[in-house]
Amino acid sequence: MRLNGMAASPQQGRFTFIDWLRGLACVLMFEVHSYDSWLNASARATHFFKWSQLSGTLPAPLFLFLAGVSCALVTDKSRKKGIPPNQIARTMILRGLEILALGYLFRLQEYLLGLPWAPWTDLLRVDILNTLGVSIVLVAILCRLAQSRTASIALALGATTVIALATPPVYTTWRPRWLPWFLESYLNGVHTFKSPQPWLFPIFPWTGFAFAGLAVGLFLFGDWATKNQAKAVALLGTAGIVVFYLAAWLDARPAQMFAVYDYWHTSPNFFLARVGIMLVLFPVSYGWCRWVVSRIRFSPVVQLGQTSLLVYWVHIEFVYGRFSILRKNMQSIPMATLGFLLITAAMVLLSVARTRVKGHGAEVLAWFRRTLRPVAEESESKDLTSEDTAEKGAAKPGGIA
Repeated sequence: MRLNGMAASPQQGRFTFIDWLRGLACVLMFEVHSYDSWLNASARATHFFKWSQLSGTLPAPLFLFLAGVSCALVTDKSRKKGIPPNQIARTMILRGLEILALGYLFRLQEYLLGLPWAPWTDLLRVDILNTLGVSIVLVAILCRLAQSRTASIALALGATTVIALATPPVYTTWRPRWLPWFLESYLNGVHTFKSPQPWLFPIFPWTGFAFAGLAVGLFLFGDWATKNQAKAVALLGTAGIVVFYLAAWLDARPAQMFAVYDYWHTSPNFFLARVGIMLVLFPVSYGWCRWVVSRIRFSPVVQLGQTSLLVYWVHIEFVYGRFSILRKNMQSIPMATLGFLLITAAMVLLSVARTRVKGHGAEVLAWFRRTLRPVAEESESKDLTSEDTAEKGAAKPGGIA
């Protein structure tokens, strides 16, 4: 299962370079989480740590961006099959709600494992799975409203722009303080604190990446782009370079349009820069998969991309949680790097196991039954032998009554 929320089976035609991008997001996520959890105070004062955390600004946007791309793929294929628009929207909305429910289940797991120190308010924390689920629902509604490809792209770009521009005031001057904190947190990530928190994933600005991915996906799966895939991804890369430098130019302007300008957390310019980077990654991923991955039997990055939800879910507890494989906030850079490599290798193995088991649940269950049956029969035989021995002992003179 992927962390984009919309899974596509191999029979539907896999876009390997998209799986590779999702796998890259997984590796970057492991890296930033590992160093953030394990490095000691002296290591955190180095440039190495700062650069490692800078790469952490990309995984979450990339997951959401690719969720939008996958929603575009599902919508496009469903429309071509003649599936009614309401049914398409219903399928995606239900999938989004499923991811949202998994988000709350994940929070419950982390709360229970964190007892007795975890506060109950952690159950309502807006994490990446929560926002991913909400984003898929909103994307589904937009796709239902716009029936044509052109209209869908226009609306998706419009929604992206509105969310990016509205983020600074929603965090500051337009804060909806009248809402309960657990609802306001879905808009700006305030949680139980006095101000919005940068480590949460509210709709503003994060859902904007899903809408941007939807627009890119609708373009990428169009007739022209499907027939000219190399040219299409090259065009996306070129657009990415333009978008990135446009964001840098806008950020360098002496005057800004917002009362409070926070580049790293709420700025539309930083949002735009990350969209540009992700667009540039498309031709990089496409070229790598076409000329390298296609010639090898196994790609661990592609493999991770095919089970991103699973590896996200599992790795958190072994990096940040009670079962962390290294002592938190106590490690040197080499030791934390070793931990990062071990976590990555373990998640690849878990991903491979999940892929091999998927679709063979009945066979696995039958194997367990065959394995456990001799053990049960042997245990039963020992019990009968013990009973016979006891009865014989009781029948002998002087035996225990």
